[in-house]
Amino acid sequence: MDFKKLLAYQKGFDLAMSIFEISKAFPKEELYSLTDQIRRSSRSVCANLSEAYRKRRYIRHFISKLTDADGENSESSTWLDFAYECSYITKQEHNNLSKQVEEVGRLINYMINNPEKFGVKVE
Repeated sequence: MDFKKLLAYQKGFDLAMSIFEISKAFPKEELYSLTDQIRRSSRSVCANLSEAYRKRRYIRHFISKLTDADGENSESSTWLDFAYECSYITKQEHNNLSKQVEEVGRLINYMINNPEKFGVKVE
């Protein structure tokens, strides 16, 4: 299976693209801070998932990269909180994106807790 077929990757990619679109409206003074940070963290989820999948031969490497993906996903949640509190996104946008972050987090944690279902040999 290709890593792009992983549900966590697909949902993470959709979330990153939603964040990209919504962050286009952030103020210019946030370009090198909030805008850059939220885009980087949301994209890093997918990058770490793809690395994890390619390292699935080794359980520790697999789980380590998944843990990195989970950390980046949590970071995205924090940046969404800042975007909301700074009035860059509406409450509804924040709620919708936060639900997506939670879903991606659940999927990543499922992978962490069930590595054998993703081709990892658990010894």
